[in-house]
Amino acid sequence: MTIDKTKKYTMTIHTDQGDIVIAMDAAKTPHTVNSMNFLAGQHFYDGSFCHRLSTSAGLQMLQCGDPAVGADPKSTDGTGGPGYTFQDENLTGATYPDGTVAMANAGPGTNGSQFFLVFGDSQLQPDYTPFGTITAGHEILVHVASGGISSPGSDGTGRPTIPVQIKSVTVSPS
Repeated sequence: MTIDKTKKYTMTIHTDQGDIVIAMDAAKTPHTVNSMNFLAGQHFYDGSFCHRLSTSAGLQMLQCGDPAVGADPKSTDGTGGPGYTFQDENLTGATYPDGTVAMANAGPGTNGSQFFLVFGDSQLQPDYTPFGTITAGHEILVHVASGGISSPGSDGTGRPTIPVQIKSVTVSPS
């Protein structure tokens, strides 16, 4: 653990569409904030693309964080991670209103590097660690969503038609 659990942190996702700023609370999600800080410091996200967009009434989000996702879609998009997993946090009573940032996962205790940015109230079960709130850049998500989804899958989600490339991610105490 390299972060101070008593502090709040700011994560900025610098994308080719603009910056998305997220307030994170290390007291509620210390392992998540610690991991995001570590990965940002390793330039883990640099150059990757956000790979999954949902615009349905029940789930409005953009998912990012697979380091292997490039400009061209591949069947493996969404399967990559940092090579480690960590525990779920902050799930009791968790909801995912507009502006929430939460960890994507493949089941309990499988958090890695993928996360999703909620741009409309979403109806999810409390299975995804909510670790932050978008404080700036919300309009970027709305703009990306307005472009729609290219080749939606069976669940209606897919690559955003308007690509979002992560240039870098920074985390700092706020």
